[in-house]
Amino acid sequence: MAARIHSPTLSPVAGLALAGAALLGAGAVETNRRARAAERATPPVGRFVEVGGTRLHVLERGSGPALVLLHGNGSLIQDWLVSGLVERAAETHRVVVVDRPGFGYSARPRSRIWTPAMQAGLIRGALHSLGVSEAVVLGHSWGTQVAIALALQDPGRVRALILESGYYFPTPRLDGVLFAPQGLPGLGDLVSHTVAPVAGRLLWPRILSRLFGPAPVPERFARDFPVEMVLRPSQLRSAAAESALLVPDAFALRPHYGELRMPVTILSGTGDRLVSHADQSAALHRRIPGSRLVAVEGAGHMLHHIAPDRILAAIAAASNDSCGHPARP
Repeated sequence: MAARIHSPTLSPVAGLALAGAALLGAGAVETNRRARAAERATPPVGRFVEVGGTRLHVLERGSGPALVLLHGNGSLIQDWLVSGLVERAAETHRVVVVDRPGFGYSARPRSRIWTPAMQAGLIRGALHSLGVSEAVVLGHSWGTQVAIALALQDPGRVRALILESGYYFPTPRLDGVLFAPQGLPGLGDLVSHTVAPVAGRLLWPRILSRLFGPAPVPERFARDFPVEMVLRPSQLRSAAAESALLVPDAFALRPHYGELRMPVTILSGTGDRLVSHADQSAALHRRIPGSRLVAVEGAGHMLHHIAPDRILAAIAAASNDSCGHPARP
C-alpha cells in the first residue's frame, strides 16, 4: 500500500503573517520604484559640496551680497524655488539654497545625531568652501533652529538673521511622540519603506491644509512641488528624526537667544496652524532685545508662498541694517 504524503498546513496566524510579509514586501518594492521615478523627474538642480565626508546639495543663483536659505522639516530646495523667492531675491543677492542633511539630495549619515548645532557646523563648512564669508541667513520652520545655531557658532559670518515661522520654546508636541518609532533603526526603515509613504499620500491634503491654512494652497505649489520626493523613505526617516528632536532642541537653544548680536527679524503668521505666533515668534521677540517682529495678520505657516513680498522686504531691510550695523550690547 502506497504511503500517504502529508503536506504541512499553516495555522491561521502563520498564514496571516506570511500574507502580511508579502504585502509589506510588495509595498517596499513599489515605494522604491516611486522613489527612483521621483528622482528621475526631479534631478539635482545645484552642485555638491563635501564637508567632513558628508555631501550637501547646494543651489546658487544671482550675484551680490549673500543670502542663505534653510528649509523646514520634510522639505527641500524646491520649496524655495516653487515659491518664486529664489528668482526674485537673485535679482539683488547671491542666493545660496541648501538641501539640509537627509533632504533633497543631501546625505545624512546615521553615525551622527543631526541636531541644529551639528547641521550648522556642516553648513558653515559648506559656506566656507563656497567662499561665502558673510551672509544674511533665512531659516523657515525647523530651519530657524539651524539658522540660530549657525549664528551662535559663527556670528562673524551671519550678518543678519531672518527667522520665518519658527519653533523656539518647548511646548507639548504630539508629532514628536508619533514619529519617534520611525526614527529607530530597523523599525524606522520598515515603516519608511512600507506604511509611511502610503499614509503620507493619503494625508497630503490635510498636511497642506495645516501648512497653508487659513489661505488656500497656491496653484503653483499644487502644480510644481515634487510631492513624491518628500515621500521617499530616506526623507521620511529624516523628517521623523527632526520631529522627535524638535522639543529637546528648543530646550538646548532657549538659554542662548540673548547672545545673538546681529540684526534679527522674526516673521510669523498670526493664523499659523502649526506653531503659535504668540507663544513662539512674539515670545522670541521679547527675548531678543532690538529684534524686529513682522506679524502677518491671518497668514499661515508658509509665508514665503503666501506673503513673499513681506519676506523680500525683510531681506532688503536686513541687508541694509547689517551694513555697518553696530553689535547690540
